[in-house]
Amino acid sequence: MIKTEHLKKVYTTDEIETTALNDINITVEEGEFVALMGPSGCGKSTFLNILGLLDSPTEGDYYFMGDQVSGLSERERSKIRKGNIGFIFQSFNLIDELTVFENVELPLQYLGKSSEERKQSAESALERMGMLPRRNHFPNQLSGGQQQRAAIARAVVTGAKLILADEPTGNLDSGHGKEVMELLKSLNEQGTTIVMVTHSPLDAEYAGRVIHLLDGKVVDSGVQKEMIS
Repeated sequence: MIKTEHLKKVYTTDEIETTALNDINITVEEGEFVALMGPSGCGKSTFLNILGLLDSPTEGDYYFMGDQVSGLSERERSKIRKGNIGFIFQSFNLIDELTVFENVELPLQYLGKSSEERKQSAESALERMGMLPRRNHFPNQLSGGQQQRAAIARAVVTGAKLILADEPTGNLDSGHGKEVMELLKSLNEQGTTIVMVTHSPLDAEYAGRVIHLLDGKVVDSGVQKEMIS
């Protein structure tokens, strides 16, 4: 599903040039659950943004679902993102002025789905996450764990083949964090490919493989292991 070859990302200002990623070569197969680990500033989030087509590499190739996507325009990348990639963020990124239901159905509006299609898909996603009873609540009426479950429902509502999660339990206590990781594990078992940035060794245990980054480079691409039960 994902393949990068000699991927490099350089940020340049008038005074300094910073290499965030340097010669990244990885493959993620369809159906994998991969964790990206490393110290702060090692390039994990930058890499995740490129995988999610939110940014482009400076050099190198990125193949998504078999297609070369590293040189595409923002409009072309956006077209591929819609319906194929779902995002989960540490800060949830729910829209405060919208209800849980409205937050979850929003990606379907961007896809031009009918009102009835949006209703059915959003309710189904919320039910999977155990959030249907909270459909009319606003984000500030929810606990952190509930907000993240709503965010996961939003990420999967389009049937995305790939979920990218950036520190999905970073703002949660251990109990709610475990709930979120169990949900991600369940999604992966149902066939969704997941790439997750995390600092947590406990969260990384849920992944089938851990890729370690240091100073913008892959220092260990990991070995596929059995998922924990």
